[in-house]
Amino acid sequence: MGWPQAVHDRIREEVHFGDRKVKCFSERPSDVNAMVYEAVCKRADYNAVVAGDMRLSYAQLNEQVNLLAAGMIEKGVGQGDRVAMLLGNRIEFLTVLLATLRIGAIAVPVNIREQTPELTYILNHCGAVLLVYEKSIEDKLPAMADLDSLQFCYVTGGHSTMAEDLATLPATQMNMPVVVIAEEDVAVILYTSGTTGRPKGAMLTHFNIVHSVMHFELCMQLDCNDRSMLAVPASHVTGIIAILSTMLRVGGCTVMMDVFDASRFLSIAAQEKVTHTVIVPAMYNLILLRCNTDDYDLSAWRIGAYGGAPMPQSTIAALAEKLPQLLLVNAYGSTEATSPA
Repeated sequence: MGWPQAVHDRIREEVHFGDRKVKCFSERPSDVNAMVYEAVCKRADYNAVVAGDMRLSYAQLNEQVNLLAAGMIEKGVGQGDRVAMLLGNRIEFLTVLLATLRIGAIAVPVNIREQTPELTYILNHCGAVLLVYEKSIEDKLPAMADLDSLQFCYVTGGHSTMAEDLATLPATQMNMPVVVIAEEDVAVILYTSGTTGRPKGAMLTHFNIVHSVMHFELCMQLDCNDRSMLAVPASHVTGIIAILSTMLRVGGCTVMMDVFDASRFLSIAAQEKVTHTVIVPAMYNLILLRCNTDDYDLSAWRIGAYGGAPMPQSTIAALAEKLPQLLLVNAYGSTEATSPA
């Protein structure tokens, strides 16, 4: 069974990345920034992100991003520069990410579980000029003398003698020049585990990200009423593309969870009326093993995507019994493919 004609009518063949013929959405945002602006214009007063007691509307998110972006420009960070992010699932991950893209720089999110040797390699390999990290992982940071390109270092989640507080980075007034971004410009570099050598930096362009989130939107029939739970690392391609970027595309809301715990996951999902998740099969298994789903109002939860490992048939059967309204979606892809394949 193929796509409806209405979907085929939205797709055309184009040439990209030199001489590659690619099937593309004929109408699409020109870059990630344009995609975010669309959501800000349409959903200004609605929640864009929730993290614990903190909530930002799209208008508030946009204001914070603009001030951070202007602060980066004042520091001399510009188009094509690398901004490294050692941040967990917290609001600052999203604001720093979007501020970086807004000035045409390249975001390099790094998993906070990486150890010092890998961090040294990644930060030097990508040529990071600015680093934002959270206080909890400070003891794993390389010595600043070992980082060849780093010029600025900011910390959040606590004060440090090694770095300035992130709260000092935003500009006091907006002074944003017009930045022209080509859709094939790199937006994000994600480092994959080096199974046969050093970690490798996968370059994700604005073009890649826009198309990936439009595929998620289409295949999962997502819209502005959706609220997605971020329980996997934001720095992973699933977190940054399948959840954060996809919710920005549709004007929905991302509900952040810093550390996965099955009962807390269901409590937050019930409280926030979460409609959409992308988690690994082991997380679904923990939910079934440790929780009674009848104790939570999960009536809003309609899409349960999974990937990263095979989903046992017994888990699928148990979810169908316990959560009959939940549509399970087997998603797969890779970092290099910008998530969905």
